[in-house]
Amino acid sequence: MENQPQTEKPFEALQGKQSVIIEMRAGAGGDEAGLFVRDLYRMYSKYATSQGWGQRVLDSSQSDIGGYKEIVFELQGPGAFDQMQNEGGVQRVQRIPKTEKQGRVHTSTITVAVLKKPKKSEEIIISPGDLKIDTYKASGPGGQYVNKTESAIRITHKPSGIVVTSQSERNQLQNKENAMNVLAAKLLQQQEEADLSKLTEARREQIGWAKRSEKTRTYNFPQNRITDHRINKSWHNLEKIIDGDLAPIMKAFRNLENRI
Repeated sequence: MENQPQTEKPFEALQGKQSVIIEMRAGAGGDEAGLFVRDLYRMYSKYATSQGWGQRVLDSSQSDIGGYKEIVFELQGPGAFDQMQNEGGVQRVQRIPKTEKQGRVHTSTITVAVLKKPKKSEEIIISPGDLKIDTYKASGPGGQYVNKTESAIRITHKPSGIVVTSQSERNQLQNKENAMNVLAAKLLQQQEEADLSKLTEARREQIGWAKRSEKTRTYNFPQNRITDHRINKSWHNLEKIIDGDLAPIMKAFRNLENRI
């Protein structure tokens, strides 16, 4: 698929390792928000490669100018969820779009959801009778159909109202498996959120960082600065970080968690 970074380690070689599903959607800002989704997907993908993690796209919808309206992908390897769990929330970008003729800085937002893929010991039981499964033709930028067969899958979990889709594969069965993986991860997240009241206040706040409604981070290109609003910390060298060098940010959260 166009605009997807190359993965160095085959996903299948890492079966049994820790997995995390990342769901990213364009928010305010139109096309610029979609381009920011593409940029952060590339950032996470390059970081995953540097960690030796496997990666694969489960679902995506591209915009007409090469960005993503949304993309769902899975990372798999040692420490994948532990490191990525704090990336969830509303992330902002402040920069001058390439289409801006007057040089004005625009602010756009995207939402990032971080979902832990259930392990065998955390298996989520999903009754087939609770599912409504629809098939449709996969589409590309602009909404044009890219497949003649109805290989794309939409699954609605009737008890929770959760809807998941997958159209990244040409094989309908593989798309169904991808969609079921995302559904299981979302149901696990619901279950864990229901258990938050049993945890300490500090731990509840930490897990709360992954809420999609919270403003978590700002990427300010004119000032060459990334600020995480939850821990009130900033980093410069923005271009290096957005090129996949997330180590300074991961270290800051790791140090904070060690103090909790």
